[in-house]
Amino acid sequence: MTDQWTTPERKALRESVTAFVKSEIVPNLPEWERSGAIPRDVQKKLAHAGLLSIGLPEEQGGDGGDLIDATIVCEAWLEAGGSGGTQASIFTHLISIPHIAENGSQYLIDRYVKPTAQGELIGSLGVTEPGAGSDVASITTKAVRDGDHYVINGAKIFITSSVRGDFVTTLVRTGEPGSGGLSLIVVDKDRPGFTVSRKLDKHGWLSSDTGELSYQDVRVPIENLVGEENQGFYYVAQQFITERLGLASLAYSTAQRALDLTVEYAKVRETFGKPLAQHQVIRHKLVEMHRLTHDARTVTRTLVERAVGADKTDLSLIRDAALAKNTAVKAVEYVANEAVQIHGGMGYMRESEVEMHYRDMRILGIGGGATEVMDELAGKLLGF
Repeated sequence: MTDQWTTPERKALRESVTAFVKSEIVPNLPEWERSGAIPRDVQKKLAHAGLLSIGLPEEQGGDGGDLIDATIVCEAWLEAGGSGGTQASIFTHLISIPHIAENGSQYLIDRYVKPTAQGELIGSLGVTEPGAGSDVASITTKAVRDGDHYVINGAKIFITSSVRGDFVTTLVRTGEPGSGGLSLIVVDKDRPGFTVSRKLDKHGWLSSDTGELSYQDVRVPIENLVGEENQGFYYVAQQFITERLGLASLAYSTAQRALDLTVEYAKVRETFGKPLAQHQVIRHKLVEMHRLTHDARTVTRTLVERAVGADKTDLSLIRDAALAKNTAVKAVEYVANEAVQIHGGMGYMRESEVEMHYRDMRILGIGGGATEVMDELAGKLLGF
């Protein structure tokens, strides 16, 4: 019996992603990890393969499909030997253009969404600041209306793909304190007063560039306002479910890859006269790694199915997406840690793939809403 995850079309999608990753990503990954950058032409190659913008409607330059299809891309990417860092960098547009696609003018869609979906532009999302991260309502970067422009002053930090990108969908304060005074404005990188203050060196996601941004009297045309003024928090919140389920998918997919590598290693590495996998303590660890990964996948996939076509303000879905993210994060933290432990000294070496996944997974409990913030959100929505 074929379920919606294994239709012929989705099997073909998984195979296409696998083939692309093995031919275009895996051979180059070590160099990208060393250089901290991915060539821009990778975006175009992926777009040419019809895989860059799965989940975005074709009329907006995307490749069609829904959240299930996007999740399959994520799963196949890691299964084939890709990394969380390459996925975060190459698919940054999945967090930089949905707000524009859903709420922006036709001008903004034509100017930013379509070219980005086709690999011609690279965009990033500028929310986090030195003094505000998961607490989005505390954003202080300010935009003041001056005739037919906004003048922006402030700073952003930890912004993925902002070093090599072309524009930043920037959350700014245009009104009163709190969530009600925020707006989204698209800022081109070549605007006078806009600078990438520095490229940040990270613990993981080494191939994904991350920057600190400075806005000093940056003048941006009012046409670059996304939707209505002071509705930015709502537009960002619209994407919370998709973003958190995407991170949950990345977490359990990373866990599965780490588990697969560890099982393979445990079958061939011998200690005390027999393979590691024949030692009860190792076998039990592998079972627990499997259980946590399986549970995280089941929970997340169930919610992905619910989220397709769902009301983005559904509080039960917002709650469960937060819980799914935390479930998957806990799984990958355990699995990646045990994967390195079972690999022993080799697990600590950069030449070992599990070492990369160990580094990469650490951001997943921080980005997209820290684990503690997700628990607090779920607690409120559960009435605790």
